[in-house]
Amino acid sequence: MLSKIRTFLSLSPCYFAFIQSCRYNRHSLASNPPGHYAYLLNSCIAGKAIGPGRQLHARLCLTGLSYNTALATKLVNLYCVCDHVSVAHRLFDKIPKGNLFLWNVLIRGYAWNGPYEVAISLYFQLFNYGLVPDNFTFPFVLKACSALSAVDVGRNIHEQVVRTGWERDVFVGAALIDMYAKGGCVDSSREVFDKVAQRDVVVWNSMLAAYSQNGCPDECLLLCSEMAYAGVRPTDATLVTAISASADIAALPQGRELHGYCCRQGFGSQDKVRTALVDMYAKSGHVKLARMLFEALAEKRVVSWNAIITGYAMHGHANAALDMFKWMIREAQPDHITFVGVLSACKHGGMLDEAKMYFDLMIRDYGIEPTVQHYTCMVGLLGQCGQLDEAYGLIMQMNVMPDAGVWGALLNSCKIHGHVELAELALEKLIELEPNDAGNYVILSNIYAQAGRWDGVVKLRKLMTEKGLKKSTACSWIEVKNKLHAFLSGDTSHPMSDEIYAELERLGARMVQAGYVPNTSPVFHDVEDDEKTRMVSSHSERLAIIFGLISTPPGTKLLITKNLRVCEDCHVAIKFISKITQREITIRDVNRYHHFNDGICSCGDYW
Repeated sequence: MLSKIRTFLSLSPCYFAFIQSCRYNRHSLASNPPGHYAYLLNSCIAGKAIGPGRQLHARLCLTGLSYNTALATKLVNLYCVCDHVSVAHRLFDKIPKGNLFLWNVLIRGYAWNGPYEVAISLYFQLFNYGLVPDNFTFPFVLKACSALSAVDVGRNIHEQVVRTGWERDVFVGAALIDMYAKGGCVDSSREVFDKVAQRDVVVWNSMLAAYSQNGCPDECLLLCSEMAYAGVRPTDATLVTAISASADIAALPQGRELHGYCCRQGFGSQDKVRTALVDMYAKSGHVKLARMLFEALAEKRVVSWNAIITGYAMHGHANAALDMFKWMIREAQPDHITFVGVLSACKHGGMLDEAKMYFDLMIRDYGIEPTVQHYTCMVGLLGQCGQLDEAYGLIMQMNVMPDAGVWGALLNSCKIHGHVELAELALEKLIELEPNDAGNYVILSNIYAQAGRWDGVVKLRKLMTEKGLKKSTACSWIEVKNKLHAFLSGDTSHPMSDEIYAELERLGARMVQAGYVPNTSPVFHDVEDDEKTRMVSSHSERLAIIFGLISTPPGTKLLITKNLRVCEDCHVAIKFISKITQREITIRDVNRYHHFNDGICSCGDYW
């Protein structure tokens, strides 16, 4: 009863005034014209008041007005906005179908609530009644296509958009951009964006999100600059997307610039923006600042907790991540992403027993079914700890289909422990899932080389040549004085190349005096040991570090990003470099962050 009263109180006061007017004037609801009912139904729609709306529906049925097209359309709208789409559809089936607004209302209901396939089916049905979609129909049905990543259907609808002249409309354009982005067709999103006549902030935000969602952070930041030059004022959604793009490439200068803009323009106090900044600073190596911003949040939402837990995990601060989780469960309900962060922390910390405990806790106490990300963490940690048979057994017991991440985790573990047979099996699965990823072939080739099986190396390289696959080129980059400097292995193209190699040789001699012995196992070429030593000493991350050392004042912290995994020899060498030069050096490789300080790495040699 109380819930009904609250529902009634949420309606417009005009509703009660109307009822009272009917009583005082001895009028029955049946004698009131449709306009009065339309007014009341609008109040119910605005307040999402399904209880009073149903009573009005019953009254309309008693008075014979339920088939009035205008009132029936409002009833369909009411049931849709109140998430009773099936009821709306049954009512829709009883009405005349020549009203495009009616179709739009129902398509919108299914686009918001699902099943999304029904929204698409309704779109194609409306043509049978001589109707032509408008700039409301298209965004609704394209939203359904986005939810299903149904790009082929979306392209079909796009053709109709062009034929009806709505391609330059901002709402339709934004919907098309989002649809293509959700389907991974970011180039198509950009083509649509470029054709929109008058781009408002929604269209700009859609394109920014398209780049961000499809792993194009550089393009996202470039477009953000274009948006500023165009004089379009950003919203909080703009800033969250741009900050997230900065986080993805650890672009700290851009991230700081965006932080300053947020503070100057009054966005700095918004928790969504602050949470994005927490994530950005954590991913850029400034986890202490990320923690300060996190603690300043007025409302710590689950996404905020996830950002700080994942940040600690990325940097190898496993205990700090787990402490944050223990704090979180006293104040918020963790979700599946939370446990990805927790298990990742355990993996980076080599904490197998704790990982097993949290994995069981997730299922038992929180009812969260493991996803491929959770299994990837567990398989990687089991393999990392040498329990390869258990890792393979876990894959066989998975309640979801293992993806490339899971098999890749097993393959990498086989490389660590030299398990050739299991590595061959993992590669077979990976070839089925991603046949054109050269990196998988290279890993098994490396495993063969470590085992001295050069025939296997030759066989795999021949197979890669036949398939037209090439090994990814290792690249490392460092930002000095707001300019990005990139290096390849053995690179001599940099203007300061002579100085870099001279310092590399000088520092190399000091490292040997301090006890450094080159580990040439990462070189999988059948060449002399001296050549192998020369090859590992000029790996891209070392060149970037040396450039940073000679280009910045003593004591300056260095941040280097690498597109591949740091090799074993470089990992050892950077420990020596950090101790000899008394520099804090952070390497962000494809797997995680490594913080080198005074000869020690934060990863504890687990990576």
